[in-house]
Amino acid sequence: MGWDPHHVLITGASSGIGAALARRLARPGRLLTLLGRDAQRLEAVAAASAGEARVESVDVRDAPAMARAIEGAAEAAPLDLLIANAGISGGDAATLMAVNVLGIVNTVEPALAPMRARGSGQIALMSSLAGFRGLPNAPAYCASKAAVRLYGEGLRGRLARDGIGVSVICPGFIRTPLTAANPFPMPLLMEPATAAERIVRGLARNRARIAFPRRLHAFAVLTSLLPAAVVDGLFTRFAAKE
Repeated sequence: MGWDPHHVLITGASSGIGAALARRLARPGRLLTLLGRDAQRLEAVAAASAGEARVESVDVRDAPAMARAIEGAAEAAPLDLLIANAGISGGDAATLMAVNVLGIVNTVEPALAPMRARGSGQIALMSSLAGFRGLPNAPAYCASKAAVRLYGEGLRGRLARDGIGVSVICPGFIRTPLTAANPFPMPLLMEPATAAERIVRGLARNRARIAFPRRLHAFAVLTSLLPAAVVDGLFTRFAAKE
């Protein structure tokens, strides 16, 4: 039997990649649990879904609230796929870390016990190609996405023995409200629906890393391997002035 999760939970589902994933994964007979901070937008995404959808307004930084939301979702139906997608790209360093890193942890950790008890499940964590090398115009964002990538890579090895798959998603530039404010060129800019399709294909194969576009992925990996003197000079030239 092919990949066919019955209950999918997505954080940050009110816009961008999260909303695109909700639309892509919605179908009759599948339950979606959509979490985010904007209840009105969540309801709009749910209304456009082809199957059954639950929505809950919650801030991923609130660990107790997230634990209740995850536990409530698992009580409604066992969680087959959890996509920890919520994140931000702007703001001060502390807020970026709280949302992008602790928000991921607050999403994933409450789901581990029930998945382990069942001996099955799948987790996807939203990182970024920016998580391969610190960039001068976004040091905190890059650091947060690097932390998510390493956390997910470590979890994959730890949870494999429990029958739980883990994938780290590393997209390039996606046309979303978050990237709309970027004051610099965004090569190979991709639409959210295209990104969602690539993510779903990778999840269906239980790929450890779902990174795209390929050329930007290769460039990101290369910059992580080159000497700092070379990479620092390259990125400093093109860094947006604050």
